[in-house]
Amino acid sequence: MNDRVKQLISHYRMQPHPEGGYFQQTYKSSGSIPLSALPEGFSGSRPCSTAIFFLLEQGHFSAFHRIKSDECWHFYEGQTLLVHIITDEAEIKTVRLGPDIANGEVYQFVVPANCWFASEPAPGTAYSFVGCTVSPGFDFADFELADSAGLAAQYPVYGAMIHRLCR
Repeated sequence: MNDRVKQLISHYRMQPHPEGGYFQQTYKSSGSIPLSALPEGFSGSRPCSTAIFFLLEQGHFSAFHRIKSDECWHFYEGQTLLVHIITDEAEIKTVRLGPDIANGEVYQFVVPANCWFASEPAPGTAYSFVGCTVSPGFDFADFELADSAGLAAQYPVYGAMIHRLCR
């Protein structure tokens, strides 16, 4: 772990995340959305929005998972983070989150609700420090970590990637 990674984890009091990496919630709206106004599948009211800091270093990954809300990713510092999304068309789309806009990287990207996705630092990346904003707000009741065998059986053409990026 390099000194900058240690500094970020310490300064922002980041904790290990169940999907991999480190996180700290930075915002939870005081307003909430009642269950009656949420799309099907939610189990109760949710904050209007939540936000976290998220950090991944080389050799670590955020395992394939999905949530019931849209998740907007924001790049802050470090190098390129690869976000792999299984689209509604059953294809893997890889978004390069980072500062190199001349080579197709973006500072912000939204992963649609209910899509399976995982992330990892690109080769040569020491670390990626990003943020995630979720609306309706994140609740662990809406979080599903993928079962490697089950997800690979559903998308066999991506089996190698799925097995590599699952816990």
